[in-house]
Amino acid sequence: QVQLVESGGGLVQAGGSLRLSCAASGRTFSSYAMGWFRQAPGKERGLVAAISWSDNSTYYADSVKGRFTIARDNAKNTVYLQMNNLKPEDSGRYYCMAADYWSTLGKSGYWGQGTQVTVSS
Repeated sequence: QVQLVESGGGLVQAGGSLRLSCAASGRTFSSYAMGWFRQAPGKERGLVAAISWSDNSTYYADSVKGRFTIARDNAKNTVYLQMNNLKPEDSGRYYCMAADYWSTLGKSGYWGQGTQVTVSS
């Protein structure tokens, strides 16, 4: 079992920055693939960024490439999402997820409760 707690969301103007954190407890954090997902009202939850446990390979959705950076600190059991040059379309609830395998991100694993991000124009 893994427990995930997100923080760092808030209200920011377009062009601003936020850093989300996801603190994990429970089983060995370093053995999981970690992902950040976003869900806007009326839309499905979608993968924004992910990082592997083995070689720190990363994935970014096209809409956030060059603006968002995912990183993990296994010593602190924490994964971060640095979000720069935020746009109104980045608004939504951001969820952290831990999965045993890269291929199961979004399908099977552990979810946090989410943190709200609102970007005003």
